[in-house]
Amino acid sequence: MILKFADWFVYGIVGLDPETHLGQALNFFVYDTIKILFLLFLVSTIMGVINAYFPIQRLRHFLTTRKLYGLQYLFAAVFGSITPFCSCSSVPLFIGFVKGGIPLGVTFSYLITSPLVNQIAVAMFLGAFGWKATLTYLFSSILMGTFGGWLLGKMRLEPLLTDWVLALQRQSEREAAEWQEQNLSFWKRLPQICRDSWGITRGVVPYVLIGIGIGAAMHGYVPENFFEHWLRKDNLFAVPAAVIAAVPIYANAAAIVPVIQVFVAKGIPLGTALAFMMAVVGLSLPEAMMLKKVMTLKLIGIFFATVTSFIIILGYFFNLIL
Repeated sequence: MILKFADWFVYGIVGLDPETHLGQALNFFVYDTIKILFLLFLVSTIMGVINAYFPIQRLRHFLTTRKLYGLQYLFAAVFGSITPFCSCSSVPLFIGFVKGGIPLGVTFSYLITSPLVNQIAVAMFLGAFGWKATLTYLFSSILMGTFGGWLLGKMRLEPLLTDWVLALQRQSEREAAEWQEQNLSFWKRLPQICRDSWGITRGVVPYVLIGIGIGAAMHGYVPENFFEHWLRKDNLFAVPAAVIAAVPIYANAAAIVPVIQVFVAKGIPLGTALAFMMAVVGLSLPEAMMLKKVMTLKLIGIFFATVTSFIIILGYFFNLIL
């Protein structure tokens, strides 16, 4: 429905040609902005209901005090792999997790894996590259989310969250305690939950607009000849070059699979192409802009550096086995 509205508005009302870069960019901007703001409001509302009716403090206590042998990171990574979100669409759920007090490392496991694995992309990937490459990519993405979240969790990065999200956590805890004492019905609590969700959504709007604006400006502009030159097989630094070059580009996994297929057909090693794909869908400047509301620049830098390092290592690994 959102896509139909974006098509109607951009191509019908504004009158842009869908074959032009401007038309595609504006359509992308309208569609992604509405989708992400809707997701943020929906997820914030759901997390508000959970916080009001379920003992989120107990869940947080359970995750932080029990010996789970890293399974909490694996579960978060697997959950991320079944949510059909791109890097920017994953941010609303990440904010909801952080607001609810879920340990930061566990939320990072979700944030890393969610954009990398997409059911449509997996089906396309299977048809283009076969079972071996598909399963290797799938399990590697989940393992990267698991170990990446574990590593980031061990760094104790909670002080690097912004004051805005820390205030949300305190407010959420206060409201949960008050509502449990008052024993209000769901319908009496719902208006306040929705007001809080709208407040969260409104606070993130500027970051969403800037982030999606950057993504829209980049949408459809993939300089293939540049990549073919720098990512050739005999270049020892092709994998890190692919990852670094991919970060400014914003696309979901399903959109980038055909590009990867072209790269491989033109002689770029599959492992290098996969590293490029993981960086495109897992890291992006629009995602960084949206995360700026939740994380300090230092925390964003640590997160991007960690994920970038993992992707580069996996790229070399893919080239060895595929």
